[in-house]
Order: sequence, then C-alpha cells, then structure tokens
Amino acid sequence: MSRILCPNRRTVVLGVAAVVSFLKGPDLAIAAEDPELTRRFKYLSQNGNSTCSAKFTESIATMPAMSRITGSCCSPMEMKRYAEQVNGLAKYRDIAMIPSDPYDIPAGIAQKMMPYYDVKLTGDEQQAYDYAMVNSEEKGPCCCQCWRWKVYGGLAKFLIREHGFTGKQVVDIWDLSDGCGGGM
Repeated sequence: MSRILCPNRRTVVLGVAAVVSFLKGPDLAIAAEDPELTRRFKYLSQNGNSTCSAKFTESIATMPAMSRITGSCCSPMEMKRYAEQVNGLAKYRDIAMIPSDPYDIPAGIAQKMMPYYDVKLTGDEQQAYDYAMVNSEEKGPCCCQCWRWKVYGGLAKFLIREHGFTGKQVVDIWDLSDGCGGGM
C-alpha cells in the first residue's frame, strides 16, 4: 500500500526558495561579476523616459544633445540579456555613432542618425540593408516603427555607407541593440 505524502510548510518554502534562486541565479552571478553594470541596469530599468509614440520621436530633435534616451519601451528589461547586449556591443566601441548601451542613448547620437534613415543607398548598399531586415530578430531595426526604427535604421545606413558594414554586421548591431526589453 502506498502512502501519499503531503508536504509540510517547511518543504514548500524550501522548494519555492530553491526554484526562485535557480531562476534568479544568472542575475545574481552577473551582479557579483559586475556591480557597476548591475547598478546601471537597476537605474535604467526603473527610470526610463523612452516611449514608442510619434510625439516622443518628434521630441528627439529638440532634446539637448547631452540628454539621454533611457529605458525600454515595450517590455521590462532583463539583467541577463542586458549584460549580453552591453558586453556584445563593446566590440564596436571604436565607432562613436554606435551606442554602447541600448537602454542609454545620447540624444545627440540619435539626432545625428535619424536623418540617415532617409538616405538612398546604392544597389549593393541596399542589398546589405535588405539582408539585415530579413535576418535580424525583429525583422528590422526595432519591433515597431518608432524612434528606434529611425535611429537604428539610420545607423545601419551610416555604417553601411561610411564603414562598409555588411548585412550580417548590421544584424549583429540591431540584435545587440534591441531596446524593447525582455530576452531573446
């Protein structure tokens, strides 16, 4: 005859604690490895000013160049993904127009990149851009045609034209710069 065991409160609490610590493990590991990154994540995830509205997109042109466009616009930020993004973008630090943090973008960079969105590319350049549109996670510079779409679409055209970036390189930039929040 088998006995059905009912867990007591202690067993349930310990089980829940184990699951929570398992699920939060990567965030705690990142916090231990890079406290400054963790501090920035905490600040940006709680103090964003970014929205997907047309009004916000229009406001970028009049922002002081030193002001910042911060936070995610669609979903909460995730620490593990944020660390992957910031660490991945570090390889592009020699190109000043590539924001090093997709959740903390200088308005001056956004202002410089938005006009590039309307640049007409040559045939080969357009092929690189089209490749990025098809192969990036969001199937474009962002999940919606907001300010990020124009800024990162313009950035792609700038990088293709001025730095000879390939479509694959643009995909890397766009995927690492996804500022919608959430993981991939």
